[in-house]
Amino acid sequence: MSNWNGGSAGNSAGSQNEQVLYEVKKTIVGQDVLLERLLVALLARGHILVEGVPGLAKTLAVKSLAEAIGGQFHRVQFTPDLVPADILGTRVYHQPTGEFQVSLGPVFTNLLLADEINRAPAKVQSALLEVMQETQVTIGRETFTVPEPFLVMATQNPIESEGTYPLPEAQVDRFMMKVLVGYPSETEEFVIVERALAAGAAIQAIIDPERLVAMQREADQVYVDPALIEYAVRLSAATRDPARVGLGDLGRYVTYGASPRASISLVLGARALAYLRGRDYVVPEDVTDLALDVLRHRLVLSYEALSDDVTADAVLTGILGALKVPEPAGRGG
Repeated sequence: MSNWNGGSAGNSAGSQNEQVLYEVKKTIVGQDVLLERLLVALLARGHILVEGVPGLAKTLAVKSLAEAIGGQFHRVQFTPDLVPADILGTRVYHQPTGEFQVSLGPVFTNLLLADEINRAPAKVQSALLEVMQETQVTIGRETFTVPEPFLVMATQNPIESEGTYPLPEAQVDRFMMKVLVGYPSETEEFVIVERALAAGAAIQAIIDPERLVAMQREADQVYVDPALIEYAVRLSAATRDPARVGLGDLGRYVTYGASPRASISLVLGARALAYLRGRDYVVPEDVTDLALDVLRHRLVLSYEALSDDVTADAVLTGILGALKVPEPAGRGG
């Protein structure tokens, strides 16, 4: 990631950003895209779904990031016997007073890792819907607000279907991004093995949650040209009807396209990415760089796509290639 431009406040924030990444990389080798997307999600107040085979340090990446920002971190291993109260909390009868008291669950944290979320049934998965959208939890007749900042990172294993429950479309749509994590290169894997032979490096807290909330507000001030908002909307609309961009042959592969939440997430994510890259304005590359991550999980593909081995990324790549990228007239000074 590049250093920040602008005034002294921007330079100070940029230095903190680089220090956070430096601390995380004491334990994480590679995974630059995942780490950048995690920071984007934090700044844009979004949530992230990570898909990758076991052993790629998905859990360690979130835990290391939580330590570097000085926030609370809770990990919940999703299993078939999990119930919503195990995540949200429940009312417990207190015998001496004869009253019910609320015991809050692990969701009350800054970074929540829902590990292998597709191993729990739908009723447990849907328990996260309210807190992901409203940052609050209702237990009985009481409503409790989770701490700020709040990020849900869910992981799922793509290579197994036995004993798993695919996330429903309404649940998947709550995630701002879906990031695919691949295998490391041989050089990176050598460093990973080398580090495994030594004692783990201690990670220091570079910023605190209060500073991160302030950074979120700074990211909110990044300028987005209306032409780029229009581009994000046209991109989402093209996933619903590829014929709009001259790709009518792709229409048979898409049952449902991206919802308006995709357009919102694309613009919010691009704004946070521009902030991370040191700009107070969004450029087209900020939008296009996030397009696959924001849109891939929001497409519902047809059976014909499955039979022809057509992926959501293949459909989106075609749409991105057919849609003209605008050149913003103004860049917010």
